[in-house]
Amino acid sequence: MLRVGLTGGLGSGKSTVASYLRALGAEVIEADELGRQLMEPGQPVFAEIARVFGPEVVGADGRLNRGRLAELAFKGGRLPELNAIVHPAVIAAQQRWMAGVFARNPAAVAVVESALIFEVERDARLRGEQEGVLADWRRRFDRVVVVTAPDPLKIARYVAKASTAGMERQTAGADARARLALQIPDAEKTARADYVLDNTGEIGELRSKVEELWERLQAESNKFRQSESVK
Repeated sequence: MLRVGLTGGLGSGKSTVASYLRALGAEVIEADELGRQLMEPGQPVFAEIARVFGPEVVGADGRLNRGRLAELAFKGGRLPELNAIVHPAVIAAQQRWMAGVFARNPAAVAVVESALIFEVERDARLRGEQEGVLADWRRRFDRVVVVTAPDPLKIARYVAKASTAGMERQTAGADARARLALQIPDAEKTARADYVLDNTGEIGELRSKVEELWERLQAESNKFRQSESVK
Protein backbone atom coordinates (compact mmCIF):
# COMPACT_ATOMS: atom_id res chain seq x y z
CA MET A 1 0.00 0.00 0.00
CA LEU A 2 1.04 3.57 -0.54
CA ARG A 3 -0.44 6.77 0.87
CA VAL A 4 -0.04 9.62 -1.60
CA GLY A 5 -0.77 13.29 -1.15
CA LEU A 6 -1.46 15.14 -4.40
CA THR A 7 -1.26 18.90 -4.14
CA GLY A 8 -0.77 22.07 -6.14
CA GLY A 9 -1.84 25.68 -6.09
CA LEU A 10 -5.09 27.02 -7.46
CA GLY A 11 -5.28 26.41 -11.22
CA SER A 12 -2.25 24.10 -11.26
CA GLY A 13 -4.15 21.15 -12.73
CA LYS A 14 -4.05 18.80 -9.75
CA SER A 15 -7.69 17.77 -10.30
CA THR A 16 -6.83 16.71 -13.84
CA VAL A 17 -3.90 14.69 -12.51
CA ALA A 18 -6.22 13.10 -9.94
CA SER A 19 -8.66 12.09 -12.68
CA TYR A 20 -5.86 10.47 -14.68
CA LEU A 21 -4.60 8.56 -11.65
CA ARG A 22 -8.12 7.34 -10.90
CA ALA A 23 -8.50 6.10 -14.48
CA LEU A 24 -5.17 4.27 -14.19
CA GLY A 25 -6.32 2.42 -11.07
CA ALA A 26 -5.55 4.59 -8.06
CA GLU A 27 -8.04 5.07 -5.25
CA VAL A 28 -8.66 8.84 -5.14
CA ILE A 29 -10.52 11.14 -2.78
CA GLU A 30 -10.84 14.95 -2.95
CA ALA A 31 -10.32 16.97 0.21
CA ASP A 32 -12.64 19.70 -1.09
CA GLU A 33 -15.48 17.21 -1.52
CA LEU A 34 -14.91 15.84 1.97
CA GLY A 35 -15.03 19.38 3.30
CA ARG A 36 -18.30 20.09 1.53
CA GLN A 37 -19.86 16.95 3.02
CA LEU A 38 -18.70 17.83 6.52
CA MET A 39 -20.13 21.34 6.19
CA GLU A 40 -23.65 20.08 5.52
CA PRO A 41 -26.42 20.72 8.10
CA GLY A 42 -26.39 18.18 10.90
CA GLN A 43 -22.63 17.74 10.83
CA PRO A 44 -20.51 18.89 13.81
CA VAL A 45 -18.40 21.05 11.47
CA PHE A 46 -21.50 22.89 10.29
CA ALA A 47 -22.59 23.56 13.85
CA GLU A 48 -19.16 24.85 14.87
CA ILE A 49 -18.91 27.16 11.85
CA ALA A 50 -22.35 28.59 12.62
CA ARG A 51 -21.35 29.09 16.26
CA VAL A 52 -18.05 30.80 15.48
CA PHE A 53 -19.10 32.89 12.49
CA GLY A 54 -22.66 33.60 13.54
CA PRO A 55 -26.10 33.25 11.93
CA GLU A 56 -25.15 35.46 8.98
CA VAL A 57 -23.34 32.52 7.36
CA VAL A 58 -26.47 30.34 7.45
CA GLY A 59 -28.86 30.89 4.56
CA ALA A 60 -32.64 30.85 4.57
CA ASP A 61 -32.54 27.21 3.44
CA GLY A 62 -30.63 26.24 6.58
CA ARG A 63 -27.42 25.52 4.70
CA LEU A 64 -24.20 27.48 4.83
CA ASN A 65 -24.07 30.63 2.74
CA ARG A 66 -20.72 29.74 1.24
CA GLY A 67 -20.34 33.07 -0.50
CA ARG A 68 -20.70 34.98 2.75
CA LEU A 69 -18.48 32.52 4.60
CA ALA A 70 -15.77 32.87 1.93
CA GLU A 71 -16.02 36.65 2.14
CA LEU A 72 -15.53 36.60 5.91
CA ALA A 73 -12.70 34.07 5.66
CA PHE A 74 -10.68 35.49 2.76
CA LYS A 75 -11.51 39.19 2.82
CA GLY A 76 -12.23 39.46 6.52
CA GLY A 77 -9.00 37.82 7.62
CA ARG A 78 -10.71 34.93 9.37
CA LEU A 79 -9.40 32.06 7.26
CA PRO A 80 -7.31 30.64 10.16
CA GLU A 81 -10.49 30.36 12.24
CA LEU A 82 -12.28 28.50 9.47
CA ASN A 83 -9.33 26.21 8.79
CA ALA A 84 -9.00 25.37 12.49
CA ILE A 85 -12.56 24.03 12.37
CA VAL A 86 -12.50 22.27 9.01
CA HIS A 87 -8.98 20.85 8.63
CA PRO A 88 -8.94 18.46 11.62
CA ALA A 89 -12.29 16.97 10.62
CA VAL A 90 -11.29 16.59 6.97
CA ILE A 91 -8.00 14.92 7.84
CA ALA A 92 -9.71 12.53 10.24
CA ALA A 93 -12.14 11.63 7.44
CA GLN A 94 -9.22 11.07 5.06
CA GLN A 95 -7.61 8.68 7.52
CA ARG A 96 -10.85 6.70 7.92
CA TRP A 97 -11.14 6.50 4.14
CA MET A 98 -7.58 5.25 3.75
CA ALA A 99 -8.11 2.62 6.43
CA GLY A 100 -11.12 1.37 4.51
CA VAL A 101 -9.24 1.33 1.22
CA PHE A 102 -6.34 -0.70 2.59
CA ALA A 103 -8.66 -3.09 4.41
CA ARG A 104 -10.24 -3.91 1.05
CA ASN A 105 -7.00 -3.90 -0.96
CA PRO A 106 -3.62 -3.96 0.81
CA ALA A 107 -1.90 -3.30 -2.55
CA ALA A 108 -3.80 -0.09 -3.22
CA VAL A 109 -2.30 3.28 -4.01
CA ALA A 110 -4.52 5.72 -2.11
CA VAL A 111 -4.37 9.33 -3.32
CA VAL A 112 -5.69 12.33 -1.42
CA GLU A 113 -6.10 15.36 -3.67
CA SER A 114 -5.73 18.49 -1.55
CA ALA A 115 -4.60 22.03 -2.34
CA LEU A 116 -3.46 22.61 1.23
CA ILE A 117 -1.23 19.74 2.38
CA PHE A 118 1.66 22.03 3.26
CA GLU A 119 -0.60 24.86 4.41
CA VAL A 120 -2.35 22.59 6.92
CA GLU A 121 1.04 21.83 8.46
CA ARG A 122 2.03 25.53 8.47
CA ASP A 123 -1.22 26.63 10.09
CA ALA A 124 -1.06 23.92 12.76
CA ARG A 125 2.45 24.99 13.72
CA LEU A 126 1.36 28.63 13.82
CA ARG A 127 -1.32 27.57 16.31
CA GLY A 128 1.42 26.07 18.47
CA GLU A 129 0.91 22.43 17.51
CA GLN A 130 4.18 20.56 17.14
CA GLU A 131 3.04 16.94 17.15
CA GLY A 132 0.37 14.95 15.37
CA VAL A 133 -0.87 14.57 11.81
CA LEU A 134 -1.78 18.23 11.35
CA ALA A 135 1.71 19.49 12.20
CA ASP A 136 3.60 16.80 10.25
CA TRP A 137 2.26 15.74 6.86
CA ARG A 138 4.72 12.85 6.75
CA ARG A 139 2.53 11.13 9.32
CA ARG A 140 -0.28 11.10 6.78
CA PHE A 141 1.51 10.40 3.50
CA ASP A 142 4.29 8.17 2.26
CA ARG A 143 4.80 10.29 -0.84
CA VAL A 144 3.72 13.77 -1.90
CA VAL A 145 3.23 14.87 -5.51
CA VAL A 146 3.20 18.58 -6.36
CA VAL A 147 1.67 19.88 -9.59
CA THR A 148 3.16 23.20 -10.68
CA ALA A 149 2.50 25.95 -13.19
CA PRO A 150 3.45 29.65 -13.41
CA ASP A 151 1.14 31.91 -11.39
CA PRO A 152 -0.09 33.87 -14.46
CA LEU A 153 -1.16 30.60 -16.05
CA LYS A 154 -2.86 29.47 -12.84
CA ILE A 155 -4.78 32.73 -12.67
CA ALA A 156 -5.80 32.49 -16.32
CA ARG A 157 -7.12 28.97 -15.80
CA TYR A 158 -9.05 30.00 -12.69
CA VAL A 159 -10.55 33.02 -14.45
CA ALA A 160 -11.62 30.90 -17.43
CA LYS A 161 -13.32 28.37 -15.18
CA ALA A 162 -14.95 30.99 -12.95
CA SER A 163 -16.17 32.98 -15.96
CA THR A 164 -17.86 29.88 -17.31
CA ALA A 165 -19.65 29.62 -13.96
CA GLY A 166 -20.85 33.22 -14.26
CA MET A 167 -18.25 35.20 -12.29
CA GLU A 168 -17.08 38.48 -13.78
CA ARG A 169 -13.55 38.14 -15.14
CA GLN A 170 -12.05 41.02 -13.19
CA THR A 171 -13.58 39.73 -9.97
CA ALA A 172 -12.33 36.22 -10.71
CA GLY A 173 -8.81 37.50 -11.31
CA ALA A 174 -8.75 39.39 -8.03
CA ASP A 175 -10.13 36.34 -6.22
CA ALA A 176 -7.45 34.11 -7.76
CA ARG A 177 -4.64 36.44 -6.74
CA ALA A 178 -5.98 36.71 -3.19
CA ARG A 179 -6.21 32.94 -2.84
CA LEU A 180 -2.75 32.36 -4.28
CA ALA A 181 -1.31 34.88 -1.84
CA LEU A 182 -2.46 32.65 1.02
CA GLN A 183 -0.89 29.52 -0.47
CA ILE A 184 2.73 28.49 -0.04
CA PRO A 185 4.76 29.24 -3.20
CA ASP A 186 5.53 26.37 -5.56
CA ALA A 187 9.28 26.72 -4.96
CA GLU A 188 8.84 25.84 -1.29
CA LYS A 189 6.51 22.94 -2.05
CA THR A 190 8.69 21.39 -4.74
CA ALA A 191 11.70 21.49 -2.42
CA ARG A 192 9.84 19.14 -0.05
CA ALA A 193 7.99 17.00 -2.59
CA ASP A 194 8.83 13.47 -3.68
CA TYR A 195 7.53 14.02 -7.21
CA VAL A 196 6.92 17.19 -9.20
CA LEU A 197 4.72 17.45 -12.29
CA ASP A 198 5.18 20.61 -14.37
CA ASN A 199 1.84 21.40 -16.01
CA THR A 200 2.70 24.19 -18.43
CA GLY A 201 2.48 22.20 -21.63
CA GLU A 202 -0.22 20.43 -23.62
CA ILE A 203 -2.70 18.10 -21.95
CA GLY A 204 -1.19 15.09 -23.72
CA GLU A 205 2.18 15.91 -22.19
CA LEU A 206 0.64 15.97 -18.72
CA ARG A 207 -1.06 12.63 -19.31
CA SER A 208 2.27 11.05 -20.26
CA LYS A 209 3.87 12.41 -17.09
CA VAL A 210 1.04 10.98 -14.98
CA GLU A 211 1.36 7.57 -16.62
CA GLU A 212 5.07 7.53 -15.79
CA LEU A 213 4.30 8.65 -12.24
CA TRP A 214 1.72 5.88 -11.85
CA GLU A 215 4.29 3.23 -12.72
CA ARG A 216 6.62 4.61 -10.06
CA LEU A 217 3.88 4.76 -7.43
CA GLN A 218 2.87 1.17 -8.12
CA ALA A 219 6.50 0.06 -7.80
CA GLU A 220 6.83 1.91 -4.49
CA SER A 221 3.62 0.36 -3.22
CA ASN A 222 5.02 -3.08 -3.97
CA LYS A 223 8.24 -2.22 -2.08
CA PHE A 224 6.21 -1.13 0.93
CA ARG A 225 4.27 -4.41 0.89
CA GLN A 226 7.47 -6.44 0.67
CA SER A 227 9.09 -4.55 3.56
CA GLU A 228 5.97 -5.01 5.68
CA SER A 229 5.84 -8.73 4.96
CA VAL A 230 9.46 -9.14 6.12
CA LYS A 231 8.79 -7.55 9.51
